[in-house]
Amino acid sequence: MTFTLHNTDTASNARAGELLTDHGRIETPIFMPVGTAATVKGIHQQDLAQDINPDIILANTYHLYLRPGTSTLEQAGGIHAFMHWDRPMLTDSGGYQVYSLADNRKITEEGVTFKSHIDGSKHMFTPEYAIDVQRSIGADIIMAFDECTPYPCPYDYAKNSMHLTHRWLIRCQERFAQTEAKYGYAQHLFPIVQGSVYHDLRKVSAEFIANTNAPGNAIGGLSVGEPAEEMYAMADAVCAILPKDKPRYLMGVGTPINILENIALGVDMFDCVMPSRNARNGMLFTSEGTINIKNKKWENDFSPIDPNGHSFVDTLYSKAYLRHLFAANEMLGKQLATLHNLSFYMWLVREARKHILAGDFTPWKNQMVRQMDKRL
Repeated sequence: MTFTLHNTDTASNARAGELLTDHGRIETPIFMPVGTAATVKGIHQQDLAQDINPDIILANTYHLYLRPGTSTLEQAGGIHAFMHWDRPMLTDSGGYQVYSLADNRKITEEGVTFKSHIDGSKHMFTPEYAIDVQRSIGADIIMAFDECTPYPCPYDYAKNSMHLTHRWLIRCQERFAQTEAKYGYAQHLFPIVQGSVYHDLRKVSAEFIANTNAPGNAIGGLSVGEPAEEMYAMADAVCAILPKDKPRYLMGVGTPINILENIALGVDMFDCVMPSRNARNGMLFTSEGTINIKNKKWENDFSPIDPNGHSFVDTLYSKAYLRHLFAANEMLGKQLATLHNLSFYMWLVREARKHILAGDFTPWKNQMVRQMDKRL
């Protein structure tokens, strides 16, 4: 895997780059649609490839481990063959699910014991096993096993958790070095910076991660309820330390405004369930602000969802039609809304890239933030 920087914005730290994997090229900054269980919910792969057209998508180790299981994935020939997707993929390690299963897990030095949300069965993830599972899944980029600290979080807990994540990282890297990719293409392991919202811990963690000389680096433990200003402060501090010649991935972020502000700080890669999850609940993101398509005000509005048009949804369908589909509880409404939101996110990061290359990212970003910060 190689990463090439093409330009950095002169008025910010925004970067335009290119990441090459065995499954293809990823132009950064990039947003990765979340395909938790080997599917981007509500979108079949043909629409995903043709209309949303992402360079890379994300899948979830915890969910795929539980269902369909590594045996099925190995028999299929890995995640790409299983879901018929021939572009790059990334898997998280299950660390965030450990965080979200707070009432059904126990963390020790060895790893995490947890109960399945499906049937209550007991399982254990160690750093080594998280790597083994991700080898079986077969994503191009895989993540080290970490503990995602909650917010708010006491300083001592955040410090101990960070050091545990660092010890687990060493074990992940050792297991990764001892094992082979299973499907004839390379996999690449990214470590994760932790430290909650404490500047000194983030600095220590970023320096530790930078010294591992990994092919790329991730920033975790943000977008877990902290104020946006805290998120930006932590991302800024970490990006100042992480190597400039490696991609930086901010996990689980976020709103369109969050993404633009973090691009300005030097982040290259993002993922979030927000565009698809919010779409299913009728919240649509546009270049002019946010729309709740269920509101009666759209009942006879025959204008496009977004007048700037980022997908065939904007070209073909009106606000009134989409509102009707939601009112009638038709599945197509959720599908079209999901297509719209994901297409908008992809447009946003690609437009950001164009402006970074053109040298006018900062004024464009500031204008977009003002526009998108409206409820229509």
